[in-house]
Amino acid sequence: MSNLKELTWEHHKNAERQAFVKELMSGNILKERYATLLFNLHPQYNILETFARLYDLLDTRRAPAIHADYHELWDETNEFQPPTLPVVKEYMDHIMSIQEDPDKLMAHIYVRHMGDLSGGQMISKKVPGSGTMYKFEDDVNVLKEKIRTKLDDSMADEAKIAFDFATFSNAFASIFDSCHPTLFTHLTEGRVESLSACFV
Repeated sequence: MSNLKELTWEHHKNAERQAFVKELMSGNILKERYATLLFNLHPQYNILETFARLYDLLDTRRAPAIHADYHELWDETNEFQPPTLPVVKEYMDHIMSIQEDPDKLMAHIYVRHMGDLSGGQMISKKVPGSGTMYKFEDDVNVLKEKIRTKLDDSMADEAKIAFDFATFSNAFASIFDSCHPTLFTHLTEGRVESLSACFV
């Protein structure tokens, strides 16, 4: 059995300590703020799952559920999309760079999907909307075991990189801390003059 969890324990704990994770777990996150998170997660999951399926690494896809959750929450009459975080392109570029290495891709599956199958089950009860990102058609324990059978200790270094990307909540929070405090009011009212300061 892999000791990957023990080898990445500090990264696990760091992820749990993130302010944005605590906000998710509080049950008080604003609908627009959560929709922005989903908007940024979708392309990251989509590219990872696209390559992972080429090597039969994955038995479930979350990208369609993330897409559905986002569209449930974001007002389709709003002509503006949520802001895209710089980390999204960085993550996609990284996945492109490891697309031919199934072990490294599996390390990202471990961090993302095992997290959704574990702590994500609690988060699903706290977030706005249906939370289908965290609802699986197959038995959660069966899916977790399928992931475990594909893990190896040699994936630890890449898993740590995956954790660093996954815990982008610090960057997420800093963007909004540096922006106008009524950013989401501006977004939903179609006023975007405050957005330029977010990505300088």
